[in-house]
Amino acid sequence: MKGRQIVLGQIFGRDAAALMQDGRLEDLIVDPAGATPLAPGAICRAKVDRLVKGQGGVFLRLPEGARGFLRDRSGLREGQSLLVQVSGSTEDGKAVPVSARLNFRGRHVIVTPGAPGVNVSRRIRDGALRDGLVHLGETAQAGLENPPGIVFRSIAATARDDEIATELAQLLELAQAVAADREGAPELLLDAPEPADQAWQDWADPAPDSIEDGADAFEASGAEAAVLQMLSSRAELGGGAWAEIEALRALVAIDVNTGSDHSPAAGLKANIALARDLPRQLRLRGLGGQIVVDFAPMPKRDRGTLEQVLRAAFRAESAETVLIGWTAMGLYEISRKRDRIPLARLARTEDGA
Repeated sequence: MKGRQIVLGQIFGRDAAALMQDGRLEDLIVDPAGATPLAPGAICRAKVDRLVKGQGGVFLRLPEGARGFLRDRSGLREGQSLLVQVSGSTEDGKAVPVSARLNFRGRHVIVTPGAPGVNVSRRIRDGALRDGLVHLGETAQAGLENPPGIVFRSIAATARDDEIATELAQLLELAQAVAADREGAPELLLDAPEPADQAWQDWADPAPDSIEDGADAFEASGAEAAVLQMLSSRAELGGGAWAEIEALRALVAIDVNTGSDHSPAAGLKANIALARDLPRQLRLRGLGGQIVVDFAPMPKRDRGTLEQVLRAAFRAESAETVLIGWTAMGLYEISRKRDRIPLARLARTEDGA
């Protein structure tokens, strides 16, 4: 199907949402229930367990017996209660990454306690509209003690004022209630959004051309087949080339193969194909951390071209990504924030099969 499509349904027996562009799977949100004690985006009350001098951070006690790690330890003491938001995923047995900077996300607005002010998306360029949104935000903040910050998202440009004001009031009330509940034992205060809610928060701008919703929406749209393909280590690159993407415990290893054509031209073509698709592959597979790519053989003079393609491909990615560069052995290193739960973990059945 041509155009931008949001698909709401189920995969692996879990509620899920998929974003399709011209029939290709671009993004995926799956309910993480049972796969992790705390999903990215969840807000909870935590207790400082242990300060870590060498790592410049602090270990926390989280709900459900989980451990968290907060990089900023300034002003904290052992036993202290604080509010944190889960900022990413981690492997089993390791501390969950969290942030003390809370974000309450809506479709049109983000409320940011601890980051005061009213800001408007740069994509909204109409001066009168920007001024109107700033006035709306300042009016909503008036009378609040320690008012949180407000960020108007780009989609606010196409919404009615009353619709934005209603959502803003709800988020401000929620933020105030959570902020008042910081003392006590570790407890989950606000779970991560449901897949359908998160889909509308993240994918509503630009507006989709169509929406598929229902028990068979994933199968009918082709999203199910595309998701299942992501469980294979093999990623097709066209022209007989492919990449093997293996998630190991210490790193993600990627090997680019050209098939029967071993010419330098074939190597460069396959490498560029992988570079262009790599952000999508990592995003859909939920992979991050240290990533090492063994590109197909090509002349060293073409490395600059390949790096330009990589930089362009990752420019629009929301996950923090650092393109580290080439190693002495000719491998390429990338560091990507683990902002999602690995798809393979979400696909496991409840009994672990």
